[in-house]
Amino acid sequence: MKLTKTLTALGAVVSAAALLSACGSGTVGQTGSGDQAQPGNKKLALIPGVQAEPFYISLQCGAQAEAKKLGYELTTQAPQKFDAALQTQLVNALGSNPPAALLIAPTDDTAMLAPIQQVKNRGAKIVEVDTSLKDTGVAVSSVSSDNTAGGKLAAQTMAKLAAGKSGSVLVLDTIAGTSTTAARAKGFEDELKNTPNLKSIGVQFTQNEPDQAASKVTAALSSTPDLIGIFATNLNTGEGAATGLRNAGKVGAVNLVGFDASPSEVEGLKNGQYQALIAQDPAAIGTQGVQQAVAAIEGKPVTRNLTAELHSITKADMDANSQYFYKQSC
Repeated sequence: MKLTKTLTALGAVVSAAALLSACGSGTVGQTGSGDQAQPGNKKLALIPGVQAEPFYISLQCGAQAEAKKLGYELTTQAPQKFDAALQTQLVNALGSNPPAALLIAPTDDTAMLAPIQQVKNRGAKIVEVDTSLKDTGVAVSSVSSDNTAGGKLAAQTMAKLAAGKSGSVLVLDTIAGTSTTAARAKGFEDELKNTPNLKSIGVQFTQNEPDQAASKVTAALSSTPDLIGIFATNLNTGEGAATGLRNAGKVGAVNLVGFDASPSEVEGLKNGQYQALIAQDPAAIGTQGVQQAVAAIEGKPVTRNLTAELHSITKADMDANSQYFYKQSC
């Protein structure tokens, strides 16, 4: 989840009504009068977690292609920052002309409940992509990676990288209340207990800011001389961790396992800043999300929970796994 700087409050309000992502097209709405989704509505809305992040761009590309294939129009709007208040403005901006379905990556598993529920009350089907609400009664389907399994895969990868050497491991999470990264951190912590030579020094939150992640790494290197590994639960924490290791001259000496496979992370894996990446398949999440949304709209059976595959990638096998690298444009 690549993060951009927060706009002013006025700019954010304007963005909620006007900004479209580069791959999106059309305008949400134009479905008729009233405040209910209209019969025959072929419009889908996608609201990812944040703009300009390769994971969400890849997800959008998959969703956009599938929507076109099925005869639907997909419009994408994304907040400037991974922030519940900014995302709420975009959800509210759907206004009195709701889409037939809203595909959304909730930026907070509790705070986003009320605005999403309001869209549902207007007749739109709700499909969660990537992240989800704690309340399981709102969405007709949730499509994501098995993030707990991803965390476990990261711990297994870290154990292989350690090759029997003993030491401590730091886990960098993003923002409390983010369902995906919380599951990754928990899966990692639970699985690491099966590797006696490695011990966790705990999970630290970075507010999804690379500079905070870098500071956490600097502090951990100072307080924990036997630090042998860092698990970064998303792009921004990984970038910050790499910066912290680079500043301390510890690149390669401390194993960095990142989550996702954005262009910058792939480059970092190639040049040795990362020792491994846990790659998701965001295009498949977008594709399946649209399939479930259309099925719900057309009264066909839907699957409540779907998961996409995860892949552990190291420098040695990155060429063979290049199909899992994320896109910067559709």
